[in-house]
Amino acid sequence: MTTSGSAVVVGASGQIGRAAVRALARDGWRVRAASRRGGRDGSWPRDVRTVAMDREDDQALAALVGDGCDVLVDCVAYGAAHARQLTALADRIGSAVVISSGAVYEDGHGRSFRTQDEPDGSPVYPVPLGESQRTVPPGDDDYTTRKVALERALLAAGDRLPVTLLRAGAVHGPYSVLPRELYFVKRVLDGRRVRVLAHGGRSRFQPTHVDNLAEQIRLAAGRPGSRVLNSGDPQAPTVAEIAVAVDAAMGAPASEIVTVEGAPPSSGVGETPWSLRHPMVYDMAAAERELGYRAVTTYEDSLPGTVAWLVDRIKGRDWQEAFPTMASYYPEEKLFGYAAEDRWLAGRDERG
Repeated sequence: MTTSGSAVVVGASGQIGRAAVRALARDGWRVRAASRRGGRDGSWPRDVRTVAMDREDDQALAALVGDGCDVLVDCVAYGAAHARQLTALADRIGSAVVISSGAVYEDGHGRSFRTQDEPDGSPVYPVPLGESQRTVPPGDDDYTTRKVALERALLAAGDRLPVTLLRAGAVHGPYSVLPRELYFVKRVLDGRRVRVLAHGGRSRFQPTHVDNLAEQIRLAAGRPGSRVLNSGDPQAPTVAEIAVAVDAAMGAPASEIVTVEGAPPSSGVGETPWSLRHPMVYDMAAAERELGYRAVTTYEDSLPGTVAWLVDRIKGRDWQEAFPTMASYYPEEKLFGYAAEDRWLAGRDERG
């Protein structure tokens, strides 16, 4: 195998980092994999070097880069401060690939993920959604504004440090701290036979399998440049299609799909982690054109691996213990509000 050069991956123990290290190492890069505890994934080649490092420590990051690297992949960068960390090392980094998010987009009326819980706050994006779509303003307020601040600071330093920013969709696959598929997987395990879906079951929220994202990272590492690219799967299935696909991946009988037009009828009924009023579907043409990107998997083909990992992870455990980050976003009664769901279904049956 021909060695491509030296690579540093920051945030290597996370869902994206694990896959990025694997993809780069298989492509011949000499990889230094940095994370808070310096852990190693069993799928990595033995010659991957692991390093324990605090992402917030400027000196530790500088020591990690050392005399230099050909590419630095940052899976956990947020905000202008992290951009300054990277640009301060521009003379020692050949190029960088940094993970951003599709959450940065806003529509023509200033609506975004930040406003979706407000009256008439659901964003209406073009389909497909391209990288030229405007974004929320940069700032330190929250996740989305910090991601935009990160993007703009890095792009402004493009003459010193070529950076590919990848706006990932709803990232899925093993090792996720926010596994949206749990919504349906747990219902199968709990013997729930009905799926109540708001917005007619037509919600589409662009998914990005972690292996597809890692493939873009690998390609961008070999083709340095300053640019922003969407990162997504080749298709964006509807939430109803996801429900059917999870049943099939688990070998379970097909559930009854009950759709509700419009918003969820009550709290805990009909709202899933994919439930957008209007579709969010990425245009992947720029990634295909600039990187030669071709997806390595589809949502449906990748689902059995995700499901198997999820089932193993929650076996004999409370889901909130297994996934505390997800529990902080989705309270039990909202994600698995079975009592409210049963009441609504009973009322529906009474109404005929």
